[in-house]
Amino acid sequence: MSKKKNSVLGLVITGSVAFAGLCLLLTGLIQLINARQPTRSSLVDRLSTTDKFRLAEVFQLRQVLGDQVMPGWAQAEIPVIAFNEEYLFLVGCWEPAPGWRKVPQGTQMGRAWEVVPGDDFNGQPYYRQKLIAPGVTTENFTVQVGDRWVASLMSLEWMKISLTSEMRNDIPALLQPLIPYPLVVSLFVPGSDTYITGVLHEAMHAYQGIRAPKRLADAEEASRRLSSQYPWEDQAFQDDWQAELDLLHGAMRASSQEETLRLARAFLQQRAERRIAAKLTADLIDFERQREWEEGVAKYAERFIYLLAAQTESYQPLPELNQDREFHHYQDAQQKWDQEIDQIRRMAGDEGDGRFYYSGFAQAVLLDRLAPGWKERLFEEVVWLEDLLAEAAGTP
Repeated sequence: MSKKKNSVLGLVITGSVAFAGLCLLLTGLIQLINARQPTRSSLVDRLSTTDKFRLAEVFQLRQVLGDQVMPGWAQAEIPVIAFNEEYLFLVGCWEPAPGWRKVPQGTQMGRAWEVVPGDDFNGQPYYRQKLIAPGVTTENFTVQVGDRWVASLMSLEWMKISLTSEMRNDIPALLQPLIPYPLVVSLFVPGSDTYITGVLHEAMHAYQGIRAPKRLADAEEASRRLSSQYPWEDQAFQDDWQAELDLLHGAMRASSQEETLRLARAFLQQRAERRIAAKLTADLIDFERQREWEEGVAKYAERFIYLLAAQTESYQPLPELNQDREFHHYQDAQQKWDQEIDQIRRMAGDEGDGRFYYSGFAQAVLLDRLAPGWKERLFEEVVWLEDLLAEAAGTP
C-alpha cells in the first residue's frame, strides 16, 4: 500500500515539477518575444515600401469596387493621410493647402506640407509634415486639407506599436511579463487586409463629408454633446437593447424574404418600445440615428468591400502585395463577415457607442435585401437608416 502511495506521490511531484518547468519556459519565451517587439517605426520620416503598397491597394479597391458599396464613392477624390509617431504623410493630393482642419470643429491645425525628398507614391510626389506636438495628429477619422476631404489612419506598424504600449500601460506590472503582446494585438489588427479596409472605413467618413457635410458635423457634435446624457449603464435599457439586437441578428440570419421582413418589423417595434420605456428625449433619439448613419454606414462599407474583394472573381489585388507577409488576399472575408453578424448580439452592454456601429451596419445589410435602391436617399436631409427600413418593411 505504501509503495502505491509513494508511486502516486512521485508522479504528482514529477508532474508538478514538469508543469512548473513548462510555465517557466513559456514565460521566458513570452518575455523573449515581447523584448523583440519594436517601440518605434522602422522608417519614421517617410512611408515604407509596404506602407505604399497598402495605400495603393486602398485606392484601387475603392476605385474598382467602391460603387457597389456606395454610388459615387469610387469616383470621389479622397486623398489619404497615414501617420506615425513623428510625421503625417499625405498621398493622392497634389499641391495641398497648408495644414488641415479638424471635423467638425473646423480648427486649423498643422503647418505647410513638404514633398518627401527622394521618394514617390505611384510615380507621383507625396507630402509630409512633422507633428506640431507629440500625439497631435489627424487621428483616425476624416479631416479637410483645403477644400478636400481626406481619410486619416495611423500606419499599420505604428498602430501595432501603439496598441502594445496601451496594453502595457493598462495591465498590472505583475502580469505584464505573462502577456504575449504580438498575439493579443493580432486579434485586433490581424494584418494588411484589415488595415486596408480600415482606411476605407475612414474614406467613407470622408465621402459622408463630401456628400452631406452638415449631417456629418451634426453627428459628431451630437456625440460630443449627448454621450454623457445617454443611459449606457441602465440595466433595463441594456436588456431592451439586447432584445433589439437579437432581432437584428435574426433578420440578418433569416433564410427567406418573409422571415427577414417579419424580424425587421419586430426590430422596429422593439426599438420604439425601448425608447418609450426609457423616456428618451428627441435629442437622444436623434443621437442614436446620427451615430448609426455615421458609424454604422462606415462599418458597412468597411465590411462589405472586404467581402466584395474576396467574392469578385475579376478583382485582383495589386501584385506588389505578394511581397507583404501580412496580406492574405481577403481569404477570410466570409469568416469575418459571419463573425461581425454574431458580434451584434454581444453589443448591448458594450462601453461606448460600439452598439451603433453594429446596429447601423445591420440595418444597411437588411436594406440591401429589402430596398436595393436605399443608398440613393442616404444623404438626403433627415433620412435615417431606420426610416428607410420602416418604408421597406411597410411599417408606419
